[in-house]
Amino acid sequence: MYRLIRFLHLLVSLLSFSIYPILAQSLCNGHAEFCDRPYSNITFIGAHDSPFVGPSPFDNQNVDVTAQLNAGIRFLQGQTRLSSFKTLNLCHTSCFLADAGPLATYLSTVKRWLDTHPSEVLTLLLTNPDNVSLDLFAAAFKTSGIDQYAFTTPPQSPSPLPLSQWPTLGDLIASKTRLITFLDYGASPSDKTPPYLLDEFAYFFETPFDTTDPAFPQCALDRPPNAKPDGRMYIVNHFLDKEIDLFGDKVLVPDRDAAPRTNAAVGKGSITAQTDICENLYGRAPVGVLVDFFDKGDVFGAQDRLNGF
Repeated sequence: MYRLIRFLHLLVSLLSFSIYPILAQSLCNGHAEFCDRPYSNITFIGAHDSPFVGPSPFDNQNVDVTAQLNAGIRFLQGQTRLSSFKTLNLCHTSCFLADAGPLATYLSTVKRWLDTHPSEVLTLLLTNPDNVSLDLFAAAFKTSGIDQYAFTTPPQSPSPLPLSQWPTLGDLIASKTRLITFLDYGASPSDKTPPYLLDEFAYFFETPFDTTDPAFPQCALDRPPNAKPDGRMYIVNHFLDKEIDLFGDKVLVPDRDAAPRTNAAVGKGSITAQTDICENLYGRAPVGVLVDFFDKGDVFGAQDRLNGF
């Protein structure tokens, strides 16, 4: 009997070991349904200002990027600035106020995560308010090694890529191009633009940010100005700010205390309450929903609802 039990235990272990890779390969971002669904038809909850982590009034997240990814975040957003040392850093408003270090270091962390999660597709949205040379972005991607995962649009395809021509997550995983990167300014297509840096506002429009109304009562097209929604994916900025007094000046900071309500899946001021407004306006769900303090509320419940699960 003892030998039989040992044999059965060994058999189960071997079967589990052999079946697990097959199961993993049949899932895309944790769902078999995503393998055949175009990227442009999936909603991702995104960590707004992903690199800025901590307890200060100016931080946007409670846990670091690795923990964000481990929890299920597949859309990362961050602000870049040129530091006083002329390095491309992740800085909030200015590198004097909040500096999360070099972009290359952050990308190295994300790359290590991608190395160990071969069935996951990530979106990276970076800002370029200083309009720095794209050579600095390319250098950070190359130094980190993450450029090996970078998606580029297929040769001879229209630019920008139409909504109907985006690859499925299964296609992206199979081609090992599992990082889709958008840059808000400076990435207009040219011979000098790295092909993996996609022009955000050629592909997306965004709703207003710096919202202080907890009801999130609207879903207006805010950026790019004077654009039409047709043919673009869109991003909902669903993070709440509040006004505080800082040395006599009024400044907006993330409303950490309101996060459980702001990040609720349903109810007044919730994620889906706002995205319902958006879907009624534009006839489709957003691709990105950016939130602060994603670990509060029920952001993944909202994501599931938006994706039909």
